[in-house]
Order: sequence, then C-alpha cells, then structure tokens
Amino acid sequence: MGQVIRVNQSTIQPILGEIVSTPHQDFIFPDSLPRRGSAVGRWLGRTFLRLNGWRYQVEFPDTGKFIVAGAPHTSNWDAVWAIAFIVATGLEIHFMAKAEAFPAWAGWLLRAVGGVAVNRDSPEGMVGQMVAEFQSREQFVLVVAPEGTRKKVERWKSGFYRIAQAANVPIVLGYLDYPKRIVGIGPTFQTTGDMEADIAAMRAYLETHITPRHPGRV
Repeated sequence: MGQVIRVNQSTIQPILGEIVSTPHQDFIFPDSLPRRGSAVGRWLGRTFLRLNGWRYQVEFPDTGKFIVAGAPHTSNWDAVWAIAFIVATGLEIHFMAKAEAFPAWAGWLLRAVGGVAVNRDSPEGMVGQMVAEFQSREQFVLVVAPEGTRKKVERWKSGFYRIAQAANVPIVLGYLDYPKRIVGIGPTFQTTGDMEADIAAMRAYLETHITPRHPGRV
C-alpha cells in the first residue's frame, strides 16, 4: 500500500490535518512552498469561493517539490473551483503542455501561468523532461489529472507516478468534494515502487472520502 505521510503539524498548524478553513482566512504557508500573485488576487479568489459556498481543507507536505494528482475529474466545473483555489492561496503551480502549444507569439503567456513545454520528439520522453524540471529547480509543484479525461476510466495514466518515482518527490492528492463544497489538498503519498498498489491506495482514499460532481463517472 502507498505510505501516507503526515507532515509535521507543529510547523504549519493553521492549515493542516482535519482543519477546514473558511475562504475569508488567508493561508499561512510554510516557507518551502512556492507562491505567486498578490494580496488583492488572493482576496478576490477567497471572496469568489466564499460567495459560492466553498471552503478548503489542506494538508501540504513541508517540501517545495511535489506532484498534485487532481482526481476524480468529472466536470468542467472542476477547473473553475480549482483555479479559484489556486488564486485564493497564491500557490505557484505548473502543468504540462505539448511544445506546439508554445508558439513564439503566445508561448510566454502559457509559461507565465505555469505551463511547461513537453517535446514529444525528445529522447528523454515526457518523464525524463519533467524529472529534469524537478532537478533544476528548488521549488516545483506539478499538477496533473491522472485520469486524463472527464469520462469514467478503469485505470489512471501512469506518467505522474513514474515522474514522482524518478524525481523522488511525493504525490499529494487534490480533490473537490461537491456535497460538502470543499476544495482539498492531501494526504501525501510517498511512492514505494509498487505502482499498482500505490495508485490503488490513492484511488481507495478518494472513493471512500470524496464525492465528485458526477459520481457515476468514477
């Protein structure tokens, strides 16, 4: 089974464990987490969440490098609440996109919001390129959707796991619990090398704790 790592709550007690924060409260981040944005932007994000009845429950690992596996992904609305959460907290995240999506005239914009170009013709492959990104930076948070679609899937894509294993970084679950209207981060899983068992443990946690917008697609 995947090992669930509980971070030291004494270091960042205001946002850990089972504490459910209301959106009008700002986050107190550990110094290890990368941040971007302004106080005004965070206020706007928190206000948007509060007006729509959303709150957050977070359990970040005390490290500046990790992968957020966002699941289950069953609706376009998932992106709306996830982006609002990112703006509200000021967490600096990155995501993968094919290199063709970064033309000279617009590539800067994708990079500015966290996009990382993946060259599909590179001999390193997608995993090798992302491992190099982790190794070259002091702080790097990569967000992935392991299902790869909003439709029901039997298996998650394995790329995120292989990146975490090769880069020696933990995987943190990111989720949206619609009945409770909670945006959540955590718990954290350290890969063991047994990919099937580790991913099964992550999916089991989500299936027993989280209700997505469309449960029938899980």
